[in-house]
Amino acid sequence: MVVALPQPSSLESFLQRPEIDESPAWEFFAGVVSQKPMPGVQHSRLQVRLAGLINLHSETLEALTELRCTIGGRSVVPDIAVLAATEIPVDTAGVVSRQGIDFAPRWAIEILSPDQRSLKVTRKILHLLRYGTQIGWLIDPEERVVLVFEPNCLPREFTAKMVLPMLQDLELELTVEQLFGWLKIGPSVSAD
Repeated sequence: MVVALPQPSSLESFLQRPEIDESPAWEFFAGVVSQKPMPGVQHSRLQVRLAGLINLHSETLEALTELRCTIGGRSVVPDIAVLAATEIPVDTAGVVSRQGIDFAPRWAIEILSPDQRSLKVTRKILHLLRYGTQIGWLIDPEERVVLVFEPNCLPREFTAKMVLPMLQDLELELTVEQLFGWLKIGPSVSAD
């Protein structure tokens, strides 16, 4: 069942709505409210495995799934947002905040769903780059391609055995082939 939210007059009124963090999350982008598509198995598997791998290989970074990022008049929810561990908001008791963040994550990762428009997702990554994100990935499981976005550069296309660029603080080597190998049941190419 598709539920339509009335278009709020402002970002502030959007953020007051209780249903915006239901699954899948709602986003406010360029004055328009829209709900992210419900992820399928491929999307979920890539999201969980990639976030887990990043977290396994870094003590200074943390990959968080479906974290609301509100910045520059927009409120978006990347599939994976990677923050420095010191950037994770906490309350006065030192407990991780229940809210999203009001700054750009260091790394934003989007996984294209079959019914999702790539231009809309690309615009979200570009918006975050304008506000401080250092690297953005757009993963297309159907095409088996990862587009990598960095500030002040044209997007780069990664396929097959090409090693994907990471944040400098992350000592991890992952090829496109290894990433999409997670979609196969049984033995796959592992990332060490």
